[in-house]
Amino acid sequence: MIQDPVRPVERPWLKHYPPQVPATLEYPAVPLTAFLEQAAAGFGDRTAIIFFGRRLRYADLLARARRLAGGLSALGVGPGTRVAVMLPNCPQAVIAYYAVLLLGGTVVMVNPTYTPRELSHQLKDAGASHLIVLDLLWKTVAEVRPQVGLQQLIVTGLGEFMPLPLRLGFRIKYRKQIPAIAYGAGVRRWAEVAAAAPCTGPSPAGPNDLALLQYTGGTTGLSKGCMLTHRNLVANCVQTRAWLYKLPPGQSSTIGALPFFHVYGMTAVMNYCVLTASTMVLVPRFDPGDILKLIQKYRPVIFPGAPTMYIALLHHPDLKRYDLSSIQACVSGAAPLPHEVQEAWEELTGGRLVEGYGLSEASPITHANPLWDERRGGSIGLPWPDTDARIVDPDSGDDVPVGEPGELLVRGPQVMLGYWNRPEENDQVFRSGWLRTGDIAIMDADGYFRIADRKKDVIIASGFKIFPREVEEVLFAHPDVQEACVIGVPDAYRGERPKAFIVLKTGHQVAPDALFAYLKENLAPYKVPKEITFRDSLPKNLVGKVLRRELRDQEVARRSGNTQEGNPQ
Repeated sequence: MIQDPVRPVERPWLKHYPPQVPATLEYPAVPLTAFLEQAAAGFGDRTAIIFFGRRLRYADLLARARRLAGGLSALGVGPGTRVAVMLPNCPQAVIAYYAVLLLGGTVVMVNPTYTPRELSHQLKDAGASHLIVLDLLWKTVAEVRPQVGLQQLIVTGLGEFMPLPLRLGFRIKYRKQIPAIAYGAGVRRWAEVAAAAPCTGPSPAGPNDLALLQYTGGTTGLSKGCMLTHRNLVANCVQTRAWLYKLPPGQSSTIGALPFFHVYGMTAVMNYCVLTASTMVLVPRFDPGDILKLIQKYRPVIFPGAPTMYIALLHHPDLKRYDLSSIQACVSGAAPLPHEVQEAWEELTGGRLVEGYGLSEASPITHANPLWDERRGGSIGLPWPDTDARIVDPDSGDDVPVGEPGELLVRGPQVMLGYWNRPEENDQVFRSGWLRTGDIAIMDADGYFRIADRKKDVIIASGFKIFPREVEEVLFAHPDVQEACVIGVPDAYRGERPKAFIVLKTGHQVAPDALFAYLKENLAPYKVPKEITFRDSLPKNLVGKVLRRELRDQEVARRSGNTQEGNPQ
């Protein structure tokens, strides 16, 4: 990325900052691991993690991270080594994350629901040499292992940190999914690696060293690794703490329902809690009933989430049986927040729920509404301290008038170095030192921003991005499919869901159930279309490009009852 001279920018949003939030902050020039060391030194007896009733203190968390780091060091992990972590929210995920960073390595977070095809691409693209993985996922890993060049694998189970009665019950419940496996050479159990002599001393990483490869989708359908430095992650943590100014550090707990492989959960839950020496209540899988029980039992103060989470809780049949009054602060991200959901949640809890905005390329948070001051419905709020934002014409790059739509550009200390091994895409995503989000937004005269449209054709389902081209490429690989086009259609719960339009090859037939099964084998569950419509042809322009917008317009007309569609499945 070529950084042009920094151009001045007007900041009308500063006039609407809460008085307690400064326009600029101090960011310590330390690796992210310094926050864990400080928490253990100053608040070692404070609870860091609650997991199925078991508590882990900050002193224990650091000690375990140091021992795992010692074991990983013996396996060849050091400065610059890329270590993939394929775990749900559990103590091992936090320990592994900080252990790799203590050695100066780079963490590569992996979605545990990935199919072999998706996992293979990410591991090869990142050049990961080590993988820490849940035993329940071993079948997927074993399928790709010969092609991805992994040197060492560390296998763990959720039961390792459960109290004994729960652990026994868990093993009985999942014994069919966790058979006795002879893992073979190059595979070690977590307990073996984590029993090593501890790695001592500060991390060799510097503020500008690469801490994380956070993979996200791309317009081509291939996921890209966002290069986030220690400085990026430290900055977003400090910004989060400043925005949540009413919450006393260390005296609050957070529900960790957002997955840590998603950068929002990583920052807003894991890293924020470590910075403030607060407690994180870890949830390996979101279940509304379990969340209600955890809130009532542990009285958390913070609940970062996605709109679908709040919707699911509000519609739970046993909602009235639970006391959720401990919740004070919720920042909703990853998808637009419906106003009625915001109002119902605040009436239920007595706390505050506001919408924010971010992207993996910015660690991820760049905007949020003030929690206890002026907020605006339908808005993503104000740029955070030391974060600039502009609205420009997507083609010319010129600023558009206030109140007019254009592409949202951001810059700040949380913005990534660039995409891993993609210099051409870096040239496209950065414009004169600004990160092009690709989202169409509007800024009002007071500096509040509103997202007008999602970039290009991305589908946002339950906060996760689905790139139609990736789904289409999987469909194109099916022997009976000639053409395919995927669009997003409205969904009352998920916001959007993918729908596929398919043209079969002449003389070919395929049962819908077989096609759904094929998709499930090659895509993560949230990417699989819930509807498939077979057509004789797809609308195209004169050069043969499928007109996705025309399909959207037809779908809108059909749903309004103006037209009918044949052969839906």
